[in-house]
Parts: sequence; structure tokens; C-alpha cells
Amino acid sequence: MAYPIVELRQYTLHPGQRDVLIDLFDREFVETQEACGMTILGQFRDLDRPERFVWMRAFESMPARTEALQRFYGGPVWKAHAAAANATMVDVDDVLLLRPATPRPGFFLVGSRPTVGARQPAGLILATVCLLSEPVSPEFEAHFDHSVRPALTLAGGSPLACLSTEYAENTFPALPVRTGVHAFVWLTRLAGPAAIADHCGRTRDVLAGLTGEIQHLRLAPTGRSWLR
Repeated sequence: MAYPIVELRQYTLHPGQRDVLIDLFDREFVETQEACGMTILGQFRDLDRPERFVWMRAFESMPARTEALQRFYGGPVWKAHAAAANATMVDVDDVLLLRPATPRPGFFLVGSRPTVGARQPAGLILATVCLLSEPVSPEFEAHFDHSVRPALTLAGGSPLACLSTEYAENTFPALPVRTGVHAFVWLTRLAGPAAIADHCGRTRDVLAGLTGEIQHLRLAPTGRSWLR
């Protein structure tokens, strides 16, 4: 499924508080957000930054996003747990607002989300963020789909989803998003750190041909992450 609006949220937390927030999030903030009209795609530990919690959620449209966020953050569940969640956080403003990109953008999430208490899966998600100097063009997307995607697939990491910056106004300003950023993002499922290192090594040259700064996020799904 190609979710029309996606947030990639990177939270910086106080030292030692990541597991505290993950336990709270996986227990209290998954089904309750979805009941308000959004889809929780995945929750992750950043392997390279121990104080970073990364998560993704999706919406059917920008108006639906506004309504869903108003419903959740004005509702009883957030009010009951906001103090505990906020106590773990240093910064929550590193947020990319994204939309599907390329002719094959979808996540294709299958099955059901694991229940509370599920074990953390062994595999990892590699999120690659390409920051450009100008908006993602149709020519960039065509080049990625025709030249970069085959190289990624040959190196064992076919993209699960491709996304680029959504420029619509953020109509829920209580939760800021990054502005003035032109991002192209793709997600890859790999077996573990060694597989990520091999994949990145084998694709370094082809990614060097992209006109943008490349950032890699090595993400370990939590026990309840649907994207895993």
C-alpha cells in the first residue's frame, strides 16, 4: 500500500530513557493512535545513536492528518501519558513530512502487528535519506527507478518504499516538521549489521552518483513494529 502522507520522526531522548519510551509507546500509543485515524508503520532503535528513537506513521491525506492529530493529542490517552512520555524527550522536531515517490513506492506490509511483549526481530531496516539542494524532480525519480533501484536490488537490498518531501503546509503546528528540506528516502530490509555493511559497500559508487548528501539510519525494529 502506498500511504499518501508519511512522517519519519527522529526523537532525541535523555540518556537511558529510550527503552522507557519504547515500553510506553508499544503499550499505550499504537492502537490508540490508529483508532484516531492514522497508521503506525514502525518503531525503531537507532543502532548508531543510543539516545535516538525513530518511528513512522501514515495518514490518508493532509486534512485527515490534521483531524487525526487533533483527536489523539486532544484525547484521554495522550493526556494520561503525556507527562511520562515528554519526560524521556530532549528534542522531537526532527521530522520529515513525506509522500510516495517513484512508480513503485508502497510498503506492502503484510500480516498483523505483533502483540505487546513480542520479542524484537533479528532483522534490521536501513533507512537511506538523500538530502538534495532542490525539490525531487521526475527526472531524479526516473533515474532512481531505472538505474539505482536495480543496483540496490543486485546488492541484496531492494527498496521496500520510496518517499520524497511533501511540501504541503503543516496544519498541526503543535508538532513541527522540517522545512526547507528536499529529501528522498528509501527503506530496505536486511538481515543484520554485516548485511548492511556489505550492502552499503557494494552500492557506494552508485549512490555517489546521486546529487545529494546521503545519510544511513540503521534501525532495529521494536517488538511491536509492523515494519520489521
